[in-house]
Amino acid sequence: MVNWSGTALHVVSGKGGAGKTTVAAALAINLARDGKRTLLLEVEGRQGIAQLFDTPPLPYEERRIAIAPGDGEMWALAVDADDALIDYLATFYNLGRAGSALRKMGAIDFATTLAPGLRDVLLTGKACELVRRKIKRTANAYDAVVIDAPPTGRIAQFLNVTAQVSSLAKTGPIHRHAEMVMGVISSPQTAVHLVTLLEEMPVQETIDGIHELQRVNLPTGAIFVNMTRNPILDEKQSAKVRKGTLAIKKISEVAIDAGIRQPVDVLVEGLLREANDHVVRADLETRERVRIDELQIPTITLPYLTRGIDLGSLYALAEVMYDEGVR
Repeated sequence: MVNWSGTALHVVSGKGGAGKTTVAAALAINLARDGKRTLLLEVEGRQGIAQLFDTPPLPYEERRIAIAPGDGEMWALAVDADDALIDYLATFYNLGRAGSALRKMGAIDFATTLAPGLRDVLLTGKACELVRRKIKRTANAYDAVVIDAPPTGRIAQFLNVTAQVSSLAKTGPIHRHAEMVMGVISSPQTAVHLVTLLEEMPVQETIDGIHELQRVNLPTGAIFVNMTRNPILDEKQSAKVRKGTLAIKKISEVAIDAGIRQPVDVLVEGLLREANDHVVRADLETRERVRIDELQIPTITLPYLTRGIDLGSLYALAEVMYDEGVR
């Protein structure tokens, strides 16, 4: 069992195309089950959550977008640096509506362009504010906040706000803000999860990402191995494919007995190519899985869904996570 009962902030990253947004959404659904309340936070401005849940683009406000098993609630929020900076100015400088005026004047774009690290500080700060938010001064507003974060190659930089802010301010509100953020991100409250496919480049990027997170002392959570396929052939059959010793004559006889009318030799040739491609892929996934296992990080294995990704698929993946012990 992977017990994250003390974890309030889940950061999900991964190589582009590995399905990190899908995994983040399924994780948020799973963590919301049995009456809990989670928030899925998007920070890249892609409106990927809205597309995934087939809803209109999300505004800068928290909205409930799904019900989890056991009457839990999943909420979502799309936030960008401009919104986060206006929040920051309103909170620390009591600017109120003046922040919106600054946006119209272009001052916010100027500030975040002049100091690029400020964007990450503001976005992670918003996530930490949501983690720390209370209801009636007692319970947390959300049992868990899940961030659909930037890709693996940038995740350590995105989260390491102390390094980001060191070039911006040595003291003052921004510095204190960064310290508050790192107080959450570098604590046991946070877990950084990486999503990968069993292919050479995504696995290598995951390995590099884990090492970089460990180098800067950021808390690693789990590796989600996404889109895995079950072998169709057993080991004996696979060995024959590798050696080219499959019983071609028997395959042809079976095809004829099945009533195949097209030229049997053409069909068998195609089947042999498919079998070879399948074995090559299965062997690759086996090798890459060994590399993942060598990291000795908790690993969650998610299946390849042939029907594509829709709302039902997200619930199916959430059930797989639950079955694998993610709590």
